[in-house]
Amino acid sequence: MKKPTPPQSDVEPIRGNMGASILGPRNFEIERQNPDVLTPPLTDHGSVPNLKFPYAAAHNRILKGGWAREVTIRELPVATEIAGVNMRLKPYGIRELHWHKEAEWAFMIAGHARITAIDADGRNFIDDVGPGDLWYFPPGIPHSIQGLADGCEFLLAFDSGNFSENETFLLTDWFERTPREILAKNFGVDESAFDNIPDNIDFTRYLFPGHKTGPLKEEEITAPAGKVPQTFSHRLFEQTPVEVDGGRVRIVDTSNFPVSQNIAAAWVEVDPGCMREMHWHPNCDEWQYYLSGQARMTVFASAGRSRTFNYQAGDVGYVPFAMGHYLQNTGDEPLHFLEIFRSDHFADLSLNQWLGLIPPKLVQAHLNLDEETMKKFRKDKPVIVK
Repeated sequence: MKKPTPPQSDVEPIRGNMGASILGPRNFEIERQNPDVLTPPLTDHGSVPNLKFPYAAAHNRILKGGWAREVTIRELPVATEIAGVNMRLKPYGIRELHWHKEAEWAFMIAGHARITAIDADGRNFIDDVGPGDLWYFPPGIPHSIQGLADGCEFLLAFDSGNFSENETFLLTDWFERTPREILAKNFGVDESAFDNIPDNIDFTRYLFPGHKTGPLKEEEITAPAGKVPQTFSHRLFEQTPVEVDGGRVRIVDTSNFPVSQNIAAAWVEVDPGCMREMHWHPNCDEWQYYLSGQARMTVFASAGRSRTFNYQAGDVGYVPFAMGHYLQNTGDEPLHFLEIFRSDHFADLSLNQWLGLIPPKLVQAHLNLDEETMKKFRKDKPVIVK
C-alpha cells in the first residue's frame, strides 16, 4: 500500500542542516503559535519546566450567569504561588456571595461590575469598577461580584497555586448544609421563612442571573461601624505610567494600594520591536497574563539551562523565583501583559543596571568587552528597551 503524502506546513523543526520535517500527525495551529518551542533557539539547553498554559485549553464552567475557567497548579504545575481565574458575568449576572482562604486580586478586562464586602469589624464596602480597575479582598473577607448593564469579564489572581474557584465557601451551600431549626434560631425567624431557599445541590447558584441594579448611592447601606478604612478597589489606569524608551509601566503594590498585602503587580506595555529588558525578581515567582499582542520569552534557569516560549493574548506565563528572563514583542502591535507576584511589593533587578553600577574592569574581566560597549551599560533602570 502506498503511504499517504504528509500534509505540508510552513513551520518545520528545521534549522539549516539540523532537524527534519514532521512525517506523523500534527497540530499546525499550535505549532504556528509556538515556533520557538517547535524549533528552539540554539541557546536553549537543558530541562526547564513548562512555563505556559493558554486559557483556551482550560476547562470552562458554564452556568446561567456566565462562565469561569481557571489555571492552577493542576494545569501549570510549576505555578505554586499564584492561581488565576478568567470569569465572565452576563448583564446583572452574580458571582455568588462567598469567601475563601486565599487573597483575591482582580483586574477588570471589559465591562462593569459592582463589588461588595465587609470586614471583621462590620465595616462595609461597595463600589462600581470598570476596565483597568482592580480590587483586592484579603483572605476570609466575604464578598460578591455582580455584572452591571453591560456585563463584564475579569481576571482573578489568588495567592496559592492550589486555589480552585470550585472550592470556595458559598452562601447557599452553607444554608443547604445547616438544619432549618438552626437557621431559624440564628436569624430569629420561623423555620418556614426558609421554605423557598434555592436547592443548590449541584452548586448551580455559583454564577446565576440577578436583578437589575440601581445607582450605586441608592444601594449603599450605612453600617454602624462605618466603611472599611482602606478601599478594596483601585483605578490602575488613573496612575501616571512610568514612560521609558519602548513602552510604559504601571506598578501597583502596597505603596499605592495599601490593602493589597499579599499581591503586587505591574501592567506592562511594550511597543513593537521592543522588549522588557533582561532582569529577574529577587523576592518571588512571577505569574503573567497576556492581554494583547505576541511575545517571546527566554528563561535562564542557571546550570546551563534555558528555554524559550511564545505567548499571545489569553495565555498564562510563569517565571520561577530568581530566574533571569526577558520579554520581546514579536508582533506588529503593542504588547500588553500583567506581571503578578505573591508579595506586598514589586521588585526586580536589571542586568543592564547591575553591570553599569559595578567597576568596569570587573565586568571586562568576565566578558572581554571593549570600552565602547562598556559605556552603553546604564546606571538607571531601562525596564523596556528598543
